[in-house]
This record gives sequence, structure tokens and C-alpha cells, in this order.
Amino acid sequence: MCGSMTLTETSCPIPDITPLADGDLDGAIAAARAAVGLPVGARVVAAMSGGVDSTVVAALLHKAGYDVVGVTLQLYDHGQALAKKGACCAGQDIHDARLAAETLGIPHYVLDYESRFRDAVIDQFADSYLMGRTPVPCIRCNQTVKFRDLLDVARDLGAEAMATGHYVRRAVGPDGQAQMRKAIDPSRDQSYFLFATTPQQLDYLRFPLADLEKPQVRGVAAELGLRIAAKPDSQDICFVPSGDYRTLIDKLRPQGRDPGQIVHMDGRVLGEHTGITGYTIGQRRGLNIAVGEPLFVVRLEPETRQVVVGPREALLTAALTLEETNWLGDQPDITTAAAQGQPVLARVRSTRPPSTARLTLADGVVSVIFDQGEEGVAPGQACALYDPADPDRLLGGGFIAETTALV
Repeated sequence: MCGSMTLTETSCPIPDITPLADGDLDGAIAAARAAVGLPVGARVVAAMSGGVDSTVVAALLHKAGYDVVGVTLQLYDHGQALAKKGACCAGQDIHDARLAAETLGIPHYVLDYESRFRDAVIDQFADSYLMGRTPVPCIRCNQTVKFRDLLDVARDLGAEAMATGHYVRRAVGPDGQAQMRKAIDPSRDQSYFLFATTPQQLDYLRFPLADLEKPQVRGVAAELGLRIAAKPDSQDICFVPSGDYRTLIDKLRPQGRDPGQIVHMDGRVLGEHTGITGYTIGQRRGLNIAVGEPLFVVRLEPETRQVVVGPREALLTAALTLEETNWLGDQPDITTAAAQGQPVLARVRSTRPPSTARLTLADGVVSVIFDQGEEGVAPGQACALYDPADPDRLLGGGFIAETTALV
């Protein structure tokens, strides 16, 4: 993040900004008003992270005539982040949010959520790696601190809705229930990261950027004179700005550095490792073993501290089970949908397209059965579910508990 840099400085790349044509700003304001769907003058809390997306949301809602209150969460030690090599101007976010609110002339509050964030996100992140899982901290943050705790604050402030800069669409279905749908820009769609948003939360949330692409959002910011128009997006986990998550885990859970064996799935011991927390399912590089064939991490066994490797075909997954599920579909809950054998499009990573599958239910456990073997499936990751008959609609999902290999 380069919030404090000028446009002439080149320590971080300058992103694309699409200049607005005549009427584009008015169109964006009208689209924001339609996304909120409340009478002009209603109070709306804007969750302001200090980035361009959330700042533009606050600005559009202000221009649309709403009573906007900006709220920023302090989630981690910004001073430490700023001191870390590779943290491109981290620590400016709160300052940028405050300055934007001042420019817009809206009230702005900063809430210290460091302890909540540490308990709900950072500690869970470290524990997941210790258990041989691959966590998704952005989902945990949305699920807990942002869409649970912050929504309570918004209600306490008398707001009728809370708006965020996420690239997803909120729509109202024929039955009058709110639906979550993909944004217009598939490269920016964040529905995967919001699978855990409950129906009650979705009733209260608004997403004004659904119809805009990122260069257009930056164009709106530039048109409105907001200094964050060229602020680059964060590429790292916010509390690991250097990208070196292993160092953080070593500090929080040093037992993850206990050595163990690298074992082929056929039983051969191929070498030793320096800690199970340094490996993830599907990893090929950095194994430091040479056997004449490409090998991948296919399983992690924290109880025995073994890293199990095998050929690429061993990564193919036939089925997975879900825990901590959420449902936004037409059925009352996900167990009902699973008992009915609901067809779904299952997305196991944010970078992978959804695959055709169906839900099943056995002994109260919801499973996803893939039509064909699926790669990149790791316990701890999320599995977001979409409607095959309406692929833009998010049905919900869950965290991957266990997997069943195809072979």
C-alpha cells in the first residue's frame, strides 16, 4: 500500500485509472443509490479501510444524499507493520480513511479491534497451520470482526444499513429475500470470500461497487479529488505485510518448527523437514528431495509430524466434507439442500473456477461430491457453492474439513 506517496514516486506501481466520461459520475451515484435502496437522507455506515474501494463507497453515498458515517477498524499494530521490510507504506490506512472522511465532510470513528482480531483471525490462522490446514484469514475477518462485530456498531449508530467496498452484488429475489451474486467484473468478484455472510447480515449490508470495474472506481476517486485514487491494492495478508507468514507462525506457535519426516505415500522415507507449518497441500517447490519424478504435498499429518508426498494425480479429490456451513439458497438450510442432493458449482479456491458437484448428507455431515476429480483441495480452505442454473448466485458454502482422494 502506498497511501502516503505522490503520483511521481515509483516505489510501488501506479495502477490504471479510467477517466470518467460525461455523465459517468452521475451514473455511479445513481447506481450507488439503487444499491442502497433506502430513502435519501437515511443513515448508512460506510466501512472505510483506507483503500480506494471503501473510500469511493463513502464518497458515492455522500454524493447520493445519504447521512454517511465512516467507521475504520484498527486490527493490528500499524506501527510494527510500517517498520517491516516489504510493507509498502502499511500504517497509512487509518490516516488515509480519516483524511478522506475529512475531505468528504462526514463523521468518522476509529475502533480499536486489535484484541478481537487477534483472537478471531490471527490466532486461528496460526493454529490452522499447526493442524496441517490452509486457512483463509480474509474470510475469517469478514465472518467475525467485520460482518458480526462491526454490524452491531453500525446498528448502535442508528444506521439503516452498512456499506462496504466488496465487489459483490446484493439482489432481492422473487421471494423478497436478499441474494448474494457475483460482481460485474469477474477478475474482482469477491463472493468466494463472503460465503459465510448470513441471510440476516445480507439483509443489512449494501455493496455499491457491484457494477463498476476497478479502473472505473479509481476514475471516480480521481474525479472527486480523493488522494487515494492511485493507491495500490494490498497484495498480502494485512497482518503479514512482508508476505512471510512463516515468521509470524514461528513466533506465535514455535512448536510448528519441530522437525519430521517427508514420506512418500507408498511408505518410503525421502527426507526430513524443519517444521510442518512450512508446507501446504499441493506444494511442489521447496521440498528439497530428489527422486527423479515431480512430487507434491498430498497430505499433512501433524500428529506424526509427517509431510506425505506423491504424484500429481494423488492430489485429485473425489469428495469433501464441510464444517461451519452457511446457506443463502432457497431451501431452509444447507442440510435440507444436501438431503435433497442439491446440484452445485463448488469453488475450492478463489483462484480456481467452480466445478460441477452435488451435495449429500450422511449422519448429519454435509459433503460435496465432485462430478470429476478436483485439484487444489485443502482442509481449512473454503468451499463456496453456486447455483448451476444461475451461476452468478452464491448459495453459501463451508470450510473444508476432510477430503476423499479420487484414487
